[in-house]
Amino acid sequence: MKYNKRQKAIILLSDGTIFHGKSVGKEGSAFGEVCFNTGTTGYQEIFTDPSYYGQLMVATNAHIGNYGTHAEEVESDSIKIAGLICKNFSYNYSRPSAEGSLEDFFDKNNLLAISDVDTRALVTYIRENGAMNAVISTEVDNIEGLKKQLAEIPDMNGLELASKVSTKEPYFVGDENATYRISALDLGIKKNILRHFAKRDVYIKVFPYTATFEEMNSFNPDGFFLSNGPGDPEPLENAISVAKEIIDRNLPLFGICLGHQVIGLANGISTYKMHNGHRGINHPVMNLLTGKGEITSQNHGFAINKEETEKHPDFEITHLHLNDQTVAGMRMKSKNCFSVQYHPEASPGPQDASYLFDQFIENIKNI
Repeated sequence: MKYNKRQKAIILLSDGTIFHGKSVGKEGSAFGEVCFNTGTTGYQEIFTDPSYYGQLMVATNAHIGNYGTHAEEVESDSIKIAGLICKNFSYNYSRPSAEGSLEDFFDKNNLLAISDVDTRALVTYIRENGAMNAVISTEVDNIEGLKKQLAEIPDMNGLELASKVSTKEPYFVGDENATYRISALDLGIKKNILRHFAKRDVYIKVFPYTATFEEMNSFNPDGFFLSNGPGDPEPLENAISVAKEIIDRNLPLFGICLGHQVIGLANGISTYKMHNGHRGINHPVMNLLTGKGEITSQNHGFAINKEETEKHPDFEITHLHLNDQTVAGMRMKSKNCFSVQYHPEASPGPQDASYLFDQFIENIKNI
């Protein structure tokens, strides 16, 4: 076991608050909105989730890196978080099937990470004061310079980020001779969503976030899917327009996370930035249709307006988040459309909600 000599590092929040730590390896500075994830496992999937693009991730689990990395445990082609903040960083790993260390994975992706941070105090501060921009840096003697740079970082509210993570060209997933065909709008889609569709006898064509309804419909799909993704949903004018067209034609439509918010906006339901969001793999949700509770994986900083959803004549709330009563799922009464604010594909997380993929296939069958 080698000794790692590490530089001092800091977390500087936009309100001037400073937390101290040490650099994991790479030196420099990284900027973004600071958020936290309460998951106890699945760190590689979290770090590569496109929905986290541009965010500094605080891991609440005490140990990060202890089971190494594996090529199959990624949700995109690269790390998407802007930087990592953790308590204990494990340079050594003990899982026999691991293919490398998290340190090497970060070096390959040029990611800045700091450890030895009082993450309990930091998370408590974020919970009390809300999500905000921050910088993590080894430039501990350049506080004023970092403050000036931090002031130039745009706020997440109103920020369009789907363009940073969406595919540039359409691509296909699954067996081209599958029973069903789905057109998916990539706003930051996770690989495990595509895996869930493919194993349900679905052939998927994934389109860039700029794709029009006509382009998506040219695939002759049996249904349409709006993916998860980062940033504020309101600037996504094209995705909102596509959702409106699909709904107007009463074609099968399923949305997850950002896609859920886009469906709301397409029907005049507003969205808002949450105080600190939902990020973790143990969020309790009540299925109002079955009366059963579900433990879910969640990752979002925006939500749809509950009061407006309740008053909308065409919508029914199907799921509620039990911690704060925010809308976790909804469906349209007269259209073949439903969506959820959480991640039924998990990765990481529990499998309680994977039935939603089956529900979408049933909606297609029942046309």
